Amino acid sequence: MRWDGQGVGVDDGALPGLQRIGFVRSVRTPQFEGITFHEVLCKSALNKVPNAAMLPFKFTVNGYRGCSHACRYCFARPTHEYLDLDCGTDFDSQVVVKTNVVDVLRRELRRPSWHRETVALGTNTDPYQRAEGRYALMPGIISALADSGTPFSILTKGTLLRRDLPLITDTARHVDVSVAVSLAVGDPALHADVEPGTPTPQARLGLIAAIRDAGLDCHVMVAPVLPYLTDSVAHLDDLLAGIASAGATSVTVFGLHLRGSTRGWFMDWLARSHPALVPKYRELYRRGAYLPADYRKMLQERAAPLIARHGLCRDRRSFRAVDEPAPRPPAPALQPTLF
Repeated sequence: MRWDGQGVGVDDGALPGLQRIGFVRSVRTPQFEGITFHEVLCKSALNKVPNAAMLPFKFTVNGYRGCSHACRYCFARPTHEYLDLDCGTDFDSQVVVKTNVVDVLRRELRRPSWHRETVALGTNTDPYQRAEGRYALMPGIISALADSGTPFSILTKGTLLRRDLPLITDTARHVDVSVAVSLAVGDPALHADVEPGTPTPQARLGLIAAIRDAGLDCHVMVAPVLPYLTDSVAHLDDLLAGIASAGATSVTVFGLHLRGSTRGWFMDWLARSHPALVPKYRELYRRGAYLPADYRKMLQERAAPLIARHGLCRDRRSFRAVDEPAPRPPAPALQPTLF
């Protein structure tokens, strides 16, 4: 039988790193070719964010680790190394699923010590990646937060969020909810190369419109901007025009950060797809993970009038992130935040 090798008691050679986080079983299905789901039982659901004073939230919930979106630049990639998996192909195809996250979250939200502080969803890996179509963790997570009176935010590239719009809209009548879509690459060919597992830019513009049609505000993260690839006036103007036409209420624009082992994975991709840019990137990032101050200033000066022209500066965050380095991520074991 096809499922005989997937029982809990079967020794399937799971890596020691997975055993550390409550490994139950590994699952492969024809509907998700090339992806292995590692089901685990988590001990906690709420993650406290170190240095939270630098962020608009102190707690996160992540139902998944690893992400089939396969964005070349994703700075959550190093978290997989804690599991004895690599930050590249394994991150894209070996997805850890916290199957009991809803029950654990409900228990934690009932504690007298919980003060209903804002919880961010989608800060490590995307809560509406393809795995959510199989495991449907988000409706339970949203309901648990709503039932406890806890405000929350959602950030996603996944059009699967449409499924939960009625629930999110109803929840927003009772608690503060903010919804944001990540869309930084408007060129279809570049998108297919640098974000191969994500919905198309056009599909995400449709998602923005659907969120607005549901009566919710929709912030858009135009991030990360890729130097020499998506930072031209023409690209930014076209992208922001589309975002504005879809009805977005505000945007944030900031440049690419290359932290830890993500740097090597991204640079390998750049060498294959845009080899002429490798020396320029080495120069830009010669001093570390962040773009130099003069580049950040240039990007701010380029983006600000475009944001204003398209009426997308109704949120003060529109300009803040383009000229400031993002906060340092916490240690991999604590699941660093991800825009």
